[in-house]
Amino acid sequence: MVNLSEFFLFCFPCVPLDLLEKMLLILLGVLILHLIILILLIVSTAVSAWSVGGQRSTDLWYNCMINNGGYHCKPASSEDWIQAVQALMILSLLFCFFSLIAFLYQLFKLVKGGRFFFTAIFQILASVFVMCAAIIYTVMSPDDASITQFGYAYVLAWVAFPLCLISGLIYIVLRKKE
Repeated sequence: MVNLSEFFLFCFPCVPLDLLEKMLLILLGVLILHLIILILLIVSTAVSAWSVGGQRSTDLWYNCMINNGGYHCKPASSEDWIQAVQALMILSLLFCFFSLIAFLYQLFKLVKGGRFFFTAIFQILASVFVMCAAIIYTVMSPDDASITQFGYAYVLAWVAFPLCLISGLIYIVLRKKE
């Protein structure tokens, strides 16, 4: 089995080993951050916990209640604002995924000294989409403060926003070493 440091030393023979290890750690950190963001977006989009309270839970797709010991769900309302939130969350997921693919492609095909602008633009757009979705949900969700409160999926969407934005800014600064 080939050691990862040996592989990168083979690919970049003129780079000193300590600098190579630092580059490897930075790339690994950026990749892990990107994967964490992608997981946060998937969970926040799919899980039924944007609003919770008592016997109810609401997400982007279904409104669920516990009645007579059973868990009953009906589709979310077809109002324009919830459809906008759904579309924006799906767009943020797609743009985050495409920026991951673009990063991996640029990592091996980008000229030395080049910057990851394409990846950065996609990641920043993903952050803007998730921010807009969370803002729309905050403003337009039914105001049952005594009965319901925002759930963990809603919080995960808000956590994904700054992480996604920071990741996009890191991609702007990051460049392939010469």
